[in-house]
Amino acid sequence: MTVVDAEAPTTGDSARPDPTRSPTWAARGGALALDILPGAALLATAALVALSVPLRSTFWWVCVSIGAVAALSTAFNRLVLPAITGQSLGRAVFGITIVRRDGAAVGAWWLLLRDVAHLLDTAAVFVGWLWPLWDPRRRTFADVLLRTESRPLQPRWPQTQLRRSTAAVVLSVAALCVGGAAISYFGVHHHDRSIAEVRRQIAEQGPRMVEQILSYHPETMQGDFDRARSLVTDNYQQQLIAQQEAVKKAGAVRNEYWTTNSSVLSATSGRATMLVFLQGQRGAPPEQRYITASVRATFVKSGSAGWRVDDVAVVTKPQPAAEGP
Repeated sequence: MTVVDAEAPTTGDSARPDPTRSPTWAARGGALALDILPGAALLATAALVALSVPLRSTFWWVCVSIGAVAALSTAFNRLVLPAITGQSLGRAVFGITIVRRDGAAVGAWWLLLRDVAHLLDTAAVFVGWLWPLWDPRRRTFADVLLRTESRPLQPRWPQTQLRRSTAAVVLSVAALCVGGAAISYFGVHHHDRSIAEVRRQIAEQGPRMVEQILSYHPETMQGDFDRARSLVTDNYQQQLIAQQEAVKKAGAVRNEYWTTNSSVLSATSGRATMLVFLQGQRGAPPEQRYITASVRATFVKSGSAGWRVDDVAVVTKPQPAAEGP
């Protein structure tokens, strides 16, 4: 003969909200944090990493996808899952459910309106979030507005399984956030180092390349021109050849420049722009004259050939140098 305790609650009774009690403020805060913070942390990390990697690169799309999954998962857990099971993950861990004032279940759209109404709780200097501390029904402003309440409800899942699932979610999010932070840090650090190296290379090589392109002597003119052509890209070579042919037709005279100052204006991993200030002399003694000029030179990295000049634009045309006192 089997004896059944008439006082023991049935499965159906344990799955119903208890209208006689209200969850503590700490339990409600813990449930909210568990529902919101993992997704918010993952979304923020994905956004920061996306800002630190090249736009529309593979890593950028991975970050966008992870951010979208984080937002959708949070929305599903917060709005859809309670409409199906009565509880979100955070509320299940803390034994809470959201119901209407008469105890009726709340749908996904009403839960969405409740979360939007939580803006009032925040706008009132967070007083709305503290309101449950002294409200007899432990309601926030959003609950008062939408006539909802938080009530205790035992979860449908075993506590061991629920804790394991929650721990797996939190640890997975934490691992993704740490990995994203590491990728962002090393990505930015590597990018900054590569740009610094480009600036160093251009600062060293750029002025000398510009001097060699613009300088030539009549007695070694063809060799000087050939050397200048070897320093430029295919894109700029035809323009340089046309300039050299014009010099030949006009009758070449000694033309020599040297750099007095220079500044790298911009730099990427494969392209850089530099402003070069030049002094020089044109002609041979005793008819030589000293001149000054400034140019903006663009450099492109050409594989194993290294840096090549892609354009030389005159900023200030050659002018007679100022005479000393």
